Amino acid sequence: MDRTSRPRSEPEPDGGLTGPDAVRAMLLLMPRVAARVKRIAVPEALAGFQLAPRHLSLLSYLVYDGPMPVGTLAARLEVAHTTASLMVGDLTRQGVLERRPDPADRRRTIVSLTADPATRTAIETWLANGAAAWHAAFAPLTPAERALFVRTMAAYEQGAAAES
Repeated sequence: MDRTSRPRSEPEPDGGLTGPDAVRAMLLLMPRVAARVKRIAVPEALAGFQLAPRHLSLLSYLVYDGPMPVGTLAARLEVAHTTASLMVGDLTRQGVLERRPDPADRRRTIVSLTADPATRTAIETWLANGAAAWHAAFAPLTPAERALFVRTMAAYEQGAAAES
């Protein structure tokens, strides 16, 4: 019997999954998760903006962590400073973000969400849907289990990136 048609093994005594069963479960689950994320509708208030999935992470950092320098955004997004600057410039031209000089160091630029209440609320609402799903998923887990899950997803993302 080949690997693709092998029967599922019995659950582990502790209720866990064997390595192969966990891989099988994730291979079946991840396409559904990706499809669901792609179907998240952009709020009508943001429909006129040209927002791409890559912008979600940038906006999430600004919603959750507040204004920050472009260099900090680049580091958190794991992109080159130039790439972050281009994204910030694009979103600033669209009225989604605002840039201002850092009062502590005029060479740096601080990036924040727009002060426009309608746009800001639409961005926060857009991100809140995903955040609510994560809060519900993480609720029954211990802090250590949450950390393990996040590390596991990061390791998967790194491994998948290495193969492409």
